[in-house]
Amino acid sequence: MLHVLYLVGVAAFAASGVLAAYRANMDPFGGLVLAFAASISGGTLRDVILDRRPLYWTHDWVLLTVIICVGVGTMIYLRFWQLPHKSLLVVDAIGLSVVTVIGARAAIDAGATPLAVIILAVLTGVAGEVIRDVLCGEFPPLLLREDVYAIAALAGGCCYLLLYHLGTGATPAAAISAGVVFALRMGAVYLGLHLPRSQQLRDRRGQQHSG
Repeated sequence: MLHVLYLVGVAAFAASGVLAAYRANMDPFGGLVLAFAASISGGTLRDVILDRRPLYWTHDWVLLTVIICVGVGTMIYLRFWQLPHKSLLVVDAIGLSVVTVIGARAAIDAGATPLAVIILAVLTGVAGEVIRDVLCGEFPPLLLREDVYAIAALAGGCCYLLLYHLGTGATPAAAISAGVVFALRMGAVYLGLHLPRSQQLRDRRGQQHSG
């Protein structure tokens, strides 16, 4: 069940990579590159840190097939239909929610400490998006512009770790934790929520001093 859930997250990230390439006016090859970059970068970084060999995607032909099929399918969709409003943010949130939880589970299975589990969950969730945005020429990347992004992954990792120690089953814990990430991320998108930025804090302090 967790593998199926992971394929859903990978598929969402593959679609987000193609959508990002479309917005950056890249060709189909660029779209596939971003589909793979967004899909496997986080898990690759996690496995390197945990010293897991071989890397998970190098022997999972189903996962690679899903990335290719979703990437090509998204390109075909964009060829004939208009890009839905905020579609990139929605599929990105789906990928973030699922992959974050899978990262937490992999770290637990590797015997990582609780703090390391949370760190690896966040890294697994956000690394692909950072690389995707950098390849698209977006500076700073989405992660550094949207505050309730890594924080959503952090909340999901903490939630999964808590449910695991409470003895919740793997599937319910994953579903609940992924739901927390998705709800936080999309809630922030539609409500326009973000943490105060450094410039805003400086402006407030300046207003207080001048008053």
